[in-house]
Amino acid sequence: MIALNKIAINFTGDFLFKELTFVAGDRDRIGLVGKNGAGKSTLLKVIHHELEPEAGTITITSGFKTGYLPQQIEGNYHLSVKQEAMLAFEEQQQLERKIKDITHLLSTRADYESEEYIQLAQQLSDNTDRFQQLGGNTMEGNTERVLLGLGFKHSDFSKPMQEFSIGWKMRVNLAKILLQKPEIILLDEPTNHLDIEAIQWLEEYLSNYDGCLILVSHDRTFLDKVTNRTIEIVFGAIQDYKCSYSEYVQQRLERIESQQSAFDNQQKQIADVEKFIERFRYKATKAKQVQSRLKLLDKMDKIEVEQMDKSSIFFKFPPAPHSGRVVEEAHHLTLGYGAHKVLNDIDFTIERGERIAFVGKNGEGKSTMVKAIVGELSPLGGKIASGHNVIIGYYAQNQSLLLDPEKTVFETIDHIAIGDIRPKIRSILGSFLFDSDDIEKKVKVLSGGEKSRLALAKLLLSPFNLLILDEPTNHLDMQSKDVLKNALLQYTGSMILVSHDRDFLQGLSEKVIEFKDGSIKTYIGDVFDFLDKKKLDTLNELQKQDQQRQNQNNNNSSNKKKYIQKKEEDAQQRKIQNKISKLEREISDLIQQLQTIEVQLSDPEVLAEKIDFNKLLLDYESIKNQIINKEEEWIELQ
Repeated sequence: MIALNKIAINFTGDFLFKELTFVAGDRDRIGLVGKNGAGKSTLLKVIHHELEPEAGTITITSGFKTGYLPQQIEGNYHLSVKQEAMLAFEEQQQLERKIKDITHLLSTRADYESEEYIQLAQQLSDNTDRFQQLGGNTMEGNTERVLLGLGFKHSDFSKPMQEFSIGWKMRVNLAKILLQKPEIILLDEPTNHLDIEAIQWLEEYLSNYDGCLILVSHDRTFLDKVTNRTIEIVFGAIQDYKCSYSEYVQQRLERIESQQSAFDNQQKQIADVEKFIERFRYKATKAKQVQSRLKLLDKMDKIEVEQMDKSSIFFKFPPAPHSGRVVEEAHHLTLGYGAHKVLNDIDFTIERGERIAFVGKNGEGKSTMVKAIVGELSPLGGKIASGHNVIIGYYAQNQSLLLDPEKTVFETIDHIAIGDIRPKIRSILGSFLFDSDDIEKKVKVLSGGEKSRLALAKLLLSPFNLLILDEPTNHLDMQSKDVLKNALLQYTGSMILVSHDRDFLQGLSEKVIEFKDGSIKTYIGDVFDFLDKKKLDTLNELQKQDQQRQNQNNNNSSNKKKYIQKKEEDAQQRKIQNKISKLEREISDLIQQLQTIEVQLSDPEVLAEKIDFNKLLLDYESIKNQIINKEEEWIELQ
């Protein structure tokens, strides 16, 4: 259980929220909602004890651990994907080392009846029990299962983390949390870097998760499928709804309508009472009635109507300067990192005024291509060049990491503003919902959405004719997404958009470039034209196998072929199931043998019989390795 009592957080003299109180049960699935900057991410950090509140208390059930996935990840990775994910098993790995050390120590001793020897044997038994209780024998199998569920391939497991994009690194961090199986999981925008297969897998995993889940997301479908309670943070307070997101939206509208109706009725009643008081205030015969109505007004509980936050950003891009006909051009372009090639022998041309969407799964080279266009990545082969008088405006996927965390909001803009734009800085920031107090905040205390808005504001400081946006909607709320889209529809220059958000891309592009298997393919039209041609349900299914065959009447030959194929598949399935059953029996027998040896190792009376202890330890290690191998084979067959 988590209990927050009168929590207060203060940034730059202003309280983000005061006296915030709620309780989360052991099986609650809570979706935190509210506009950017309302305090959703901050609240997760408070629960994870990454941030201490100015006032109030947080109580978490003794022994409960929290697993926290932030919006942005930082750090240097030197391990492979699988090695990084297995860092989740810190306690299990420590126990494994202890078991190995104690086993080696016991094998070198012959004082079987000594007190020290008996204590070591007991420690071995205790550590082994704990190791098995924590699932130590299935660490590798569980790690591979979770990584595969999140979209990795077997061939990815041994690859260095540095070769992967931010989205894939985020998946490894998510895998570590899921493998740790904490009693409380805190997720901040977990779907930002996931494709549809991984989202569906995560939905199913979290549905079966036996613990408390609190998450922040702007993905309505994900919230509906995973959460059963919605907490809205608005104007420093919370509204608690015991339902999923879609039900919350409906209940909130009904609640406000009910409040408004009750408010209107009360205002009419007050007006009638005040009218009576004003009419008979100076008549002695009505003095008692007037006093009675005055007391009624004093005792009346005034009804307040919950105000919906309708604030939203407002901006438009400056006119684009004229450029040459060719904006960007590549010939036989090969891109990658070291020996790892991401894109190979690419040719493309972007002409003035074209609006292009880059689509494909994370890690297929979209952001790599963008980095090459803006000059952040040199080609491994071929060439890429910008056209005449091309000025690039770039919004990076990791934009928050490019902002100086020690600068204030105002200093961030003031540092690069020149000429006539300088007197308009406060007005520009105001249009992005930064008020006079917000502009004095340091970047490091801003939410993910606020950093995104600040990065967008920077794009207004100078005119450009090639706008490149790499996942610009990841941390924006629904209203901000709509405003950004409207601004892009009015933008007059060339544009490259990298996004998995189908609704956001609709109508913004006239050409789609698909990144897949180290190459690109161009489709004319917007994103829905592309989807029609690919016959996919979502941009995140670009790596699915060829489209399912349509139902149609097959000829006799085809039916016979299917019948034979079905028989072969059924036979193979039975063969696999028989192997699984056999393995389960063998594992059960081996575990019984292991337990028998553990009893012998920890029983002083047995040790006193001077049995061949070294042989006993060798048998113990041999059986344990057999169990590990057979469990891994069982997982693979499953």
